[in-house]
Amino acid sequence: MFNKILIANRGEIAVRIIRTCRELGIRTAAVYSEADRGALHVRLADEAFCIGPAPARDSYLNIPNIMSTAELLDVDAIHPGYGFLAENPHFAEICQDCRITFIGPPPEAIEKMGNKSAARQMMRRAGIPVIPGSDGPIRDEAQALAVARETGFPLIIKAAAGGGGRGMRVVHTREDLRRHLSAAQQEAEAAFGNGAVYIEKYLEQPRHVEVQILADGRGTTVALGERDCSVQRRHQKLLEESPSPAVSARLRRALVRAAVRAAEVAGYVNAGTVEFLVDSDEHFYFMEMNTRIQVEHPVTEMVTGIDLVKEQIRIAAGERLTLPREPETRGHAIECRVNAEDPARDFAPSAGPITAFVPPGGPGIRVDTHAFAGYTIPPHYDSLVAKVIAWGRDRDEAIARMQRALGEFEVRGIRTTIPFHLAVLDNAFFRRGEVYVNFVQRRIDLSALRS
Repeated sequence: MFNKILIANRGEIAVRIIRTCRELGIRTAAVYSEADRGALHVRLADEAFCIGPAPARDSYLNIPNIMSTAELLDVDAIHPGYGFLAENPHFAEICQDCRITFIGPPPEAIEKMGNKSAARQMMRRAGIPVIPGSDGPIRDEAQALAVARETGFPLIIKAAAGGGGRGMRVVHTREDLRRHLSAAQQEAEAAFGNGAVYIEKYLEQPRHVEVQILADGRGTTVALGERDCSVQRRHQKLLEESPSPAVSARLRRALVRAAVRAAEVAGYVNAGTVEFLVDSDEHFYFMEMNTRIQVEHPVTEMVTGIDLVKEQIRIAAGERLTLPREPETRGHAIECRVNAEDPARDFAPSAGPITAFVPPGGPGIRVDTHAFAGYTIPPHYDSLVAKVIAWGRDRDEAIARMQRALGEFEVRGIRTTIPFHLAVLDNAFFRRGEVYVNFVQRRIDLSALRS
């Protein structure tokens, strides 16, 4: 097992990793930007080192500064969390070259799955269903129109090297395709340094369902059930739950088999998530694989009782997975991402000082956060303030507990997405489990929300 781990991240995930390391008796080293000098992860770690100014490119994305700090502090391993450098194969390779363990998959697996177009082709060859579309990146308008003639409209343009909704465009006509193709390529180039895009058939009302997997370095891959992440805005997840209210036992078995197969053909090791789109007829299609711990991992932890970060660390240390192939799940869990945003103003950012912060508690409630009264939400990074996770014996109890918890949650000084989540939880379609990726724009009146 490791003696000291450097956490190359910030916010709630850095705090989360530090807490697991403490349980394992592992010392921790935090890195921080000048904007995060007073952050909770800095206070909780055994050691902390400033790696640069506030902008992420100068700090949390600054590989030379992070690696020199890791060597200076004599760490055994680096945990990248999610975001920033977590899915950067170059960073994983540098860690390898410096004989510092990267707590995540090998760089080759990150590279394979990071190119969404190439991953799609790999899955097709492995017999995993993929959405009809282009065989690879689209070079020009003529090729795009040829794909459109074969698959029909609507289509979705996606960044080959991307994720998180950037570089995506839904197109309904030939004119839309002409207009949006170059815009998507430019956005992909700006966001990922790679302007390649590919095209898929756009499913009108799919669910976004993902399977959590763990794989050790000895050939064992374990699936820990599915999460439904269909409550989204502009392809950004806002609320997640496990199990999905719409996945039958038959479909669950098929999704698990496909996820394990995807991990195996990618040569995957450590924690990862295989994401699918599922239509109303229970047909499912591979979308992508996230080669890191997910923001929404606590819902899986709540229904399985398995600490995924602890398993990540053990796998990286060379230990064998001792979990059953398909661990049993118990009850239902829901996660709400509480962001520093004003949902009544199109989710406008709301950075600034928190004047009061009283998180909820009680039966079945977990809160993952780095915030506290007196903390200032910086404008330089993502707006996540806290993740509230509610567990219940069934979905109705989980919803009731989440409503109670969000009603207790006091955050003052900034606007948050709590009113949005309360509106979702009270929505009749959500309560019946009738949720698709376009649920927010169809069912929630954002103008009516007030923090």
